[in-house]
Amino acid sequence: MGSNMCKENNYTSLGTALIWAIGAVLAGVSGSVAASGFALIEQNASGLGNAYAGGAAVAEDASTIFFNPAGMSRLSGKQIVVAAHAIQPSAKFIDSASIPPSPVALHPTSSAPGDAGSWQAVPNGYFTMEINPQMRFGLGVNAPFGMRTEYPAGWVGRFQALESSVRTINVNPSLSYRVNENFSIGAGLNYQHITAYLSNALNLGTTEGMTAVSGNDSAWGYNLGGLYEISSSTRIGVAYRSSLKYKLNGTALITDAAGGALPTYPTGVTANIKTPDTLSVSFFSKLDSHWDVMADISRTSWNKFSELRVVKNTGALLGVAPENWSNTWRAAVGGNYHFNEHWTVRGGVAYDQSPISDAFRTARIPGNDRTWLSVGGQYKPGKDTAFDFGYAHLFLDNASINNNTGAAGTPSTATVGNLVGAYNSSVNILSVQYTHSF
Repeated sequence: MGSNMCKENNYTSLGTALIWAIGAVLAGVSGSVAASGFALIEQNASGLGNAYAGGAAVAEDASTIFFNPAGMSRLSGKQIVVAAHAIQPSAKFIDSASIPPSPVALHPTSSAPGDAGSWQAVPNGYFTMEINPQMRFGLGVNAPFGMRTEYPAGWVGRFQALESSVRTINVNPSLSYRVNENFSIGAGLNYQHITAYLSNALNLGTTEGMTAVSGNDSAWGYNLGGLYEISSSTRIGVAYRSSLKYKLNGTALITDAAGGALPTYPTGVTANIKTPDTLSVSFFSKLDSHWDVMADISRTSWNKFSELRVVKNTGALLGVAPENWSNTWRAAVGGNYHFNEHWTVRGGVAYDQSPISDAFRTARIPGNDRTWLSVGGQYKPGKDTAFDFGYAHLFLDNASINNNTGAAGTPSTATVGNLVGAYNSSVNILSVQYTHSF
């Protein structure tokens, strides 16, 4: 019995593991590779070349379902869009003064952890059809949120993060209605499913164990939009995406050094999570037969994420962690040059704020403010078919970290160590798209 009691005491850091693991789920659900954190603005390839400037006003293909459903009013007949993105987030940790947990001599560290990021594939597809001259129907299937980081087993921060993986799939039926020749409105429902897996090492004093958390949930949300066409060449779009309420249901598996699970594990855990909403205002103008310009600004209400409360299925409180994220802004400008009816080139820049301050940065979410530089193009072999392609490089400010967060958000260097250093990060994105109208 004494041995089991000792194990239970050593497993007090389970609260930390689950709090920060499920916290990383939320970051994956509500952050962004494109709009800070790890959500995904990469919902088409036709907008990537412009750094997604003017997303709620461009409305040139069926992917407007995601950016502004009112934009479907500009499309005639039927159209399908299929896009694929290869995204490479890079996160290289530079150690300066990290301390392993106690006893230090029994928790050696390996060399530098290398790059925690890796290439990921993200697909999306859309379909629109004309119901009558005023109304359009559309259906989008995409992945609005996702992340994956993985560190080697022996790195100094292994007690805070090893593997973090979040995947989503979103189904988005939508309608648009043209009120008059200048103004259109649109609305869509979003059914979204999330799965997550997160792990980290566990300090057992003289040995090390492992915690692994997996979970999933589904939630409903909505998106709204309006499009005002000032003239045949200039328009303004406004779009809103709602927050989603999740009740993550997961399982925690705790193993010791020999791979054996503690008798009371695996156990079920839950966490209620509300993601932020986003409001965007966009502008598009065709200056002449060759040049288009576009711009937009978006605000994301991250302050909804103030704390994370994790509860066992028995009803017992496992822990509470403060998050204290801040609201963020994203601004972008871009332009197109049409060489002829077949070829178009694109360019754009954007600036993304991060919701995470230095004081609350973790190894699972090492992002920071970022600057986009994007290029792309389109080839139209005929009036009914288009091929889009784009590339973007995201420059991230170096992100400092000084984290020794233990159970319930309290400092605990003895339990999880103290991760001190900085992240040198960047993101590369390659996208292609096929569009066919019929």
